[in-house]
Amino acid sequence: MLSATVVALLAAPTASANMALAQKKNCMACHAMDKKIVGPSYKDVAAKYADDKEAVAKLADKIIKGGAGVWGPVPMPANAQVSPAEATQLAQWILTVK
Repeated sequence: MLSATVVALLAAPTASANMALAQKKNCMACHAMDKKIVGPSYKDVAAKYADDKEAVAKLADKIIKGGAGVWGPVPMPANAQVSPAEATQLAQWILTVK
């Protein structure tokens, strides 16, 4: 019988799969792992929301609907091509970036 840890690891999306999703959905055009491009780095986003228990929901919502004002004057456009499940997956991944 597999341990719960092994089962969880097998079921969890991999970091590279989430990076692939970010690339596929054009997130990397404005964001990078560790430096600001147009928008903040994923590392900075993860640090800002590290202690926020509602971070996944907030970020997933922002990924889909866009937003403005949190990181400066440049707005993040809405991403209608991203499904709610994909937005949640992306938000969870972003919060793991160190």
